[in-house]
Order: sequence, then structure tokens, then C-alpha cells
Amino acid sequence: MSNVIDKFLRYTKIDTRSDPDSNTVPTTPGQWDLLRLLEQEVKDVGLEVSLDDKGYLMAKLPANTDKPITKLGFLAHVDTSPDFSGKGVQPKITRYKGGDLVLNEQEDIVMPLADFPNLGQYVDQELIHSDGTTLLGADNKAGIAEIMTAVEYLVQHPEIEHGDISIAFTPDEEVGRGADFFDVEKFGAELAYTIDGGPLGELEYENFNAAEAVLMVKGRNVHPGTAKDKMINAISLAMEWADALPKDQVPEKTEGYQGFYLLMGFEGTVEEAKLKMIIRDHDSDEFAAKKQFLKDLTEDFNQEYDGRFELTLRDQYQNMKEQIKPVMHMIDHARQAMLDCGVDPLVKAIRGGTDGARLSFMGLPCPNIFSGGENYHGRFEFIPIASMEKAVEVILRLIQIYREQADR
Repeated sequence: MSNVIDKFLRYTKIDTRSDPDSNTVPTTPGQWDLLRLLEQEVKDVGLEVSLDDKGYLMAKLPANTDKPITKLGFLAHVDTSPDFSGKGVQPKITRYKGGDLVLNEQEDIVMPLADFPNLGQYVDQELIHSDGTTLLGADNKAGIAEIMTAVEYLVQHPEIEHGDISIAFTPDEEVGRGADFFDVEKFGAELAYTIDGGPLGELEYENFNAAEAVLMVKGRNVHPGTAKDKMINAISLAMEWADALPKDQVPEKTEGYQGFYLLMGFEGTVEEAKLKMIIRDHDSDEFAAKKQFLKDLTEDFNQEYDGRFELTLRDQYQNMKEQIKPVMHMIDHARQAMLDCGVDPLVKAIRGGTDGARLSFMGLPCPNIFSGGENYHGRFEFIPIASMEKAVEVILRLIQIYREQADR
């Protein structure tokens, strides 16, 4: 079993699920557990490492040549999605023979090929998956393992010339806070890549514009026996507001560059109700229109129901495309690295976001390269071993392409 797989399996067993409702940094203590493990592993490789009080781990492999090579960075995040349990992950390795994939025979948890046709691409490959009671954590522990393996390889092979290579492992990407306290100057890279993409070959430099919306609704509670013309049920009003959202602009009915609204949470009583949602769109004008629609909708409801609705909108990140356009050679080099490693590049827009999106607007252009996983954020997540090994190859080849550019 390769070094990258050993590392990945070790990392998956640490519960690093982030928490959008926490005000701590990082939002959960489990992230510290993995960060401290990584801190020691980076030291063991022989690099100087810093882990600050906000949970940002940074290290640098110094250049071993005087050639003017671009200072590169590679990043991954330690947290896993709050959408599904990451406690007690039991990773399994299965050589997939086709058909449905049994994740847990005892619990009768099966990944149906009919529902997940992407599974059919991996016949006769070894797949890592959980036992179906948790997610796996390949998003983004696979990226961490791949970066660590590539850096170790360079340390063990000093004959390979390279420029300064900076690495960073960050907290709370899954709750949109991964770049909140990132020190770009300290990181020291001119250009960087997040290793945080999905299946083999993904290369992404476009992502959603993103915002979060919270709707508070005030009701009035009265004993139901005497409630006629007096009670105002906040739950009912919130449901009525939600029912006015566009029915075809939801994740389950959109794809590609189409944006959406997604209701993420609901809680309430007759007296008060709360809706949480996210807004996504690649196009900045369409994104602005979606936010304005929510404002107008809320205003209409306030006029009808005496100001009982309060909407709060918060932008989360922007489409990095405009920041990458001036340095498109980053995409060309990544594409060439994949081709040189026998990987077909799949250049696509992210229907989501990465730390790289925010970092690109902080002065560090940062597109996204595959880590190899599929079906992130749920029990049906898996990652092929061959894809992880290819990700390491691509990172190493990409570093060499930048070195070769310095010779021209």
C-alpha cells in the first residue's frame, strides 16, 4: 500500500467535522487533533512549520536551485462537511467488481449503481469508502495526504530541482471561513493550487458567487382555543415565504452554470421562526438579481404582514475567474501536468467554492486541482486509490513544469 494511502487512512479516523454554529476558531476541537498530527509529520519530514492560534498550519520546502522559479503553494483543508457524521470513520478498501457496492453488509447499506452511475467507471479498481454510517473524509483529507506525499518525495530526492514550495493546511473551509485568517504574506507563494477537487482530471478556475441568507419571522402566540383573529403563526408565515421561492432554481433541478437557492435549515415555534439558506450563481449579475429577489420578496411580505420578516444577507465568496484570467498560464501548466501523467484534464466550473476562491481575491491566485474523490459530503463518498496516486504524480509534474519554464 502506497505512502499516500497510509496517510489518508490515518487522517480519516480523526473527526474534523466543522460547525457553522460555533464561534470558536477552528469551529471544532477535532480539527486541532489533525492539525497537531500534521504539525509533527511536517517536522518529521524535516521542514520548519508554524501552527498559529487560529489553526493555520504553514511550512516551506526551500528552493534547491538558484534558478528564478515561481514560488508555488499547495493547500488543503482539514475539516470535513457538517452535513454528515465524521465520527468513528471506518475506512474500507474494496476491489470493485461492478454493480452495486456494498458498504456495510450488517447494516444493509448499499451504494446502488443505478443511483450513482459514476461508480461504473471504476470496475477492477480499489476503492476506499466508509462503512456507510459516516462520510469518508476524502474532502479534503485526500488533498492533505497527496500534498504531504509529494513534499516527502521531493525531500527524499534532492536531485529534483525546484523552487520554494509552500504548503498550508487550513480549518473550516466547509463552513466558508477557511480563508478568514489566512496570512498570504507569511505563506510566501506567488501562485498556489488547492488540491480540493473531485474526480480524476478535474481542473477548476471558476466557482460560484456565494451568499448566506437568514430569515427571522416574528409571530404571536395565543392559546389555540381562543386564537381566532389573534394568533400569528411564525412557522406558517416562514413556510409561505419559502413557498414563494422559484421552484426550478434549486440544486436538484440545476447543473453547469445554473445558479440556485438552497434552504439549509428551519427551526421555529408559533412565536418565532428561522430559515437559513444559501444563494449561488456563477454570473455576477444573476447573483445580484437573486439577492435582490429575496429582498423584494421580504419587503412584499412585510407589507402584507406588518413588518414581521427580517432578512440578513452575507456574501461568502466570489467567482475567482477574473483573478485567474491574468495568470492563465497556471491553468495551462496544470493541464499539461495532467497530460504528461496520462490524465485527461476536465476543465469545469465548480458548483461550489474553495478556499482558493477567496485567496484569489486576497492576492494569491489559487485554482483547484482534483484530489480524486466522488460523492462528497455523505455516506456514499469514495475515492479510488489510483486517482490519489495520480494526484501525487500531477503535483510533482506541475512543480517540474515551473522549473522547466525557468530554463526558457
